[in-house]
Amino acid sequence: MSKFIVILYVVCLAASGFVNGSIIKKEKDQIRVFELKKGDLTLKVTNWGATLISLLLPDKYGKLGDIVLGYDSPKAYTNDTQYFGATVGRVANRIGGAQFTLNGIHYKLIANEGNNTLHGGPRGFSDVLWKVVKYQRDGDRPKIKFSYHSFDGEEGFPGDLLVTVSYILSEESSLSIVMKAKALNKATPVNLVNHAYWNLGNHNSGNILNQVVQIFGSKFTPLNDQLIPFGNFSSVKGTPYDFLKPQVVGSRIDQLTNTNGYNVNYVLDKNKNDDNEVKVAAIVTDKRSGRVMKIATNQPGLQFYTANYVKNEKGKDGFVYQPRSALCLETQAFPDSVNHPNFPSTIVTPEKPYNHLLFFKFSTNAPHGF
Repeated sequence: MSKFIVILYVVCLAASGFVNGSIIKKEKDQIRVFELKKGDLTLKVTNWGATLISLLLPDKYGKLGDIVLGYDSPKAYTNDTQYFGATVGRVANRIGGAQFTLNGIHYKLIANEGNNTLHGGPRGFSDVLWKVVKYQRDGDRPKIKFSYHSFDGEEGFPGDLLVTVSYILSEESSLSIVMKAKALNKATPVNLVNHAYWNLGNHNSGNILNQVVQIFGSKFTPLNDQLIPFGNFSSVKGTPYDFLKPQVVGSRIDQLTNTNGYNVNYVLDKNKNDDNEVKVAAIVTDKRSGRVMKIATNQPGLQFYTANYVKNEKGKDGFVYQPRSALCLETQAFPDSVNHPNFPSTIVTPEKPYNHLLFFKFSTNAPHGF
């Protein structure tokens, strides 16, 4: 998804030193890469945007490969227009009209995609330096924990917000991402996502049209031409959005001419006993490499995006990424929830913190003899 930064806001930031000024220069000098390693899995992240920049693991033949799109240099992420691997917020996805009303107060945000706010605004959580509060590279439970204090009024959102993101390798071939937020003084909407671009064949293996996806969502939220939900729910049955049974990504993607591919929020099917219980959201399989990725979460939605707007993007090792070169499977609240009372609430208060659990389990379908 592309960022479109309004001129007025750039001017304001420039005046305050955020653009091409001392603050950005100082922040760039503090950008670091951190590695977590457990067994055959090696994860790299950076404190810029609390971003996942690399995930190295073997294919069915034991050959290691990086399955996350991104850049060679961590500082390149400061100019990223695709949110590669970033932690996105304060409110990910779109807020229609760049505005909402909460507790009788009308809040006007900064529009950065037409009339709407996308991924927290022109300078969301993906475009700030996070603090490292804990780091253990290896051992039984490799972990890194980032924190960020979002100030009252940042990008137009109300209240101070303390946010943490943890990347944890707790089991073999498993990754946990835990995103938490606490409102310090005012109620505020929060919807954090990890925006990794996955290609199980390797980041430089080309398109993902032959990969197989299963999504455990029987409904989706229909969108208008600005990708803002109407507010209702539709069944996936009989549509190109039906992945209740495993489907090849490219089998029906060309039917989606308005968005040039998949870019839709699924309503994940609930567990019978507990709406907030962790549930399997999606499974991705790449038959050529044998890699399988299983995703579980406690969030109500999943954004499925096929890198439709990635074009001529120079990435790692000089490889140039093109549309449909990756899958984004972003566990989340529903887009524009703050303007749809019938959607699950995204409002966080000092008494009601935010807790987003996201789990990845990787495996391989090894050929006979492996």
